[in-house]
Amino acid sequence: MTAKRRILIVGGGTAGWLTAAYLAKALRLAERPHLEVTVLESPDIGTVGVGEGTFPTIRATLQFLGIPEAEFIRETSATMKQGIRFVDWARTPAAGRHQQFFHPFEAPFYAEDINLVPYWLLQDEATRPPFAQAMTLQSRVAQAQRAPKRAGEAPYTAPLNYAYHFDAIKLAQLLANHARQLGVKHVQGTVTNVALDARGAIAHLDTPLGRFEADLYVDCTGFRAELIGGPLGSPFKSCRGQLFADRALACKLPLDGPDMESCTIATAHEAGWLWDIGLNGSRGVGCVYSSSHMSDERAAEVLRAHCGTEDVTMRSIPFAPGYRERQWVKNCVAVGLSAGFLEPLEATGLVLVEAAVGMIAEMLPHSGPIDAPARRFNELMALRFENIINFLKLHYCLSKRDEPFWRDNADPATIPARLADLLEQWQLRPPGRFDFVLDTETFAFFNYQYILYGMGFRTDLSAGRADFTQTAEADRLFAKIQRFADRALADLPSHRALIQQINAMKQA
Repeated sequence: MTAKRRILIVGGGTAGWLTAAYLAKALRLAERPHLEVTVLESPDIGTVGVGEGTFPTIRATLQFLGIPEAEFIRETSATMKQGIRFVDWARTPAAGRHQQFFHPFEAPFYAEDINLVPYWLLQDEATRPPFAQAMTLQSRVAQAQRAPKRAGEAPYTAPLNYAYHFDAIKLAQLLANHARQLGVKHVQGTVTNVALDARGAIAHLDTPLGRFEADLYVDCTGFRAELIGGPLGSPFKSCRGQLFADRALACKLPLDGPDMESCTIATAHEAGWLWDIGLNGSRGVGCVYSSSHMSDERAAEVLRAHCGTEDVTMRSIPFAPGYRERQWVKNCVAVGLSAGFLEPLEATGLVLVEAAVGMIAEMLPHSGPIDAPARRFNELMALRFENIINFLKLHYCLSKRDEPFWRDNADPATIPARLADLLEQWQLRPPGRFDFVLDTETFAFFNYQYILYGMGFRTDLSAGRADFTQTAEADRLFAKIQRFADRALADLPSHRALIQQINAMKQA
């Protein structure tokens, strides 16, 4: 007879319920009576809901869970996200002039016999189009507020890569309902005590409802990290020396007017940046900043000015940028904010949850020590966090803005050694796929290209100009990309029209 395995997920929210639903599906909970997955959720603690955007990987996750795309979009007030438009990151705006660039989800146009990147780099800087516009049609599609797909196309597929903006609280509710349908048990109760055994592992949890015991405890208690950071004492590794932002003010506004962006808008300010995303019926707006460079009062002023109104209800979200190097300790594994959080930029919070729960589902032993995968899990997650730190720092350290926050970010002492080494190499060659190990990366080499060249980084290929002899072919392909973009603008519906059509299907 197979021994019983009990998994207790402490904490709900997006992280807790995504973990529960994913494990229930991956472990085929309904077919295996010896497995038990329970979510213990405190009714007294609300969810943080930091960030209402995600990465394209969420499409595969939702499809794996068996949640129809149209249902997800309707139930979470979701819209489609094709990337991020960065405004005023490279330079401080002057005389009303603003600089912007786009980071699309779509990879650059690929041709087997020619790499277009060097040919773009060798073009005249004064007349060449922006990198993303030259390399992919998605830049123009998003700029025109078109959707990445048409209504008749299959769920979770599209001509262009995309993710979503969504209401995080509604997503947690949708995942909770789905997890319960998959056989996950749900108990509401607050943990009052965590008891350890002689080995230092969790023996049981005490609540007003009684005692809870499990083979594996999953800490989804958010920034509080009640298990992994409390009795288990896993040290927290701060990255404040590289990433300075440690505060956010968030608010929601009505979605006014006919426009509906299909990208996040990230606008730099004197000590951080503002996010602005469109949901179905509302806008999520927030101010991310460094408390060492900006007061809370000044951050509120910046947010109100961006919103164009004094009538703004703000929620303050302090956070410590960093992560726990040991996220799986004995019989407890941390997922979500309890494992770490860097900052909202590039919406990496949920993708880290996806990575963690995918590894747990694959590595979880059927018998024997529950912590057998801990060393490998911790190694991979720590590397993933470190690599994301490098990518996020790239956005800041290349800026030529003149405020103290930005100048401090450009200080070589604050740039991770790995990133500094790559930046030195990229002065003479563009980023390539061998710069990164895919299993520990969230972002590919072309994501680095979009940020580098959007920020005005210079890769000097002039010494090898004679080696690039396919200029005519490159020009033909650049023109082909623009023709594809013209066709996409004619064929794709507006983003608003597609979202309205999907939501109207509920009433039909």
